[in-house]
Amino acid sequence: MALTLKALRVNAGLDQKTAAQQLGVAPETLSNWERGKSYPTVPQITSIEKLYDTTYAEINFLPNDIGLTDEEEGE
Repeated sequence: MALTLKALRVNAGLDQKTAAQQLGVAPETLSNWERGKSYPTVPQITSIEKLYDTTYAEINFLPNDIGLTDEEEGE
């Protein structure tokens, strides 16, 4: 099962600011990645894999609620 970027960060015990600093990006950039508004480059993905001790195959780059309507989110 793929984990979202936010879940990986939380499981690593990092807040957005700290994780962003360790990845060499702005907190806003990390926030956009976590919300599926933008996506990291290949070199940034390599850094994510190292920081969160995971592999590309285990990372879900889409937000959990993608494609759900407001009614479905509450279920």
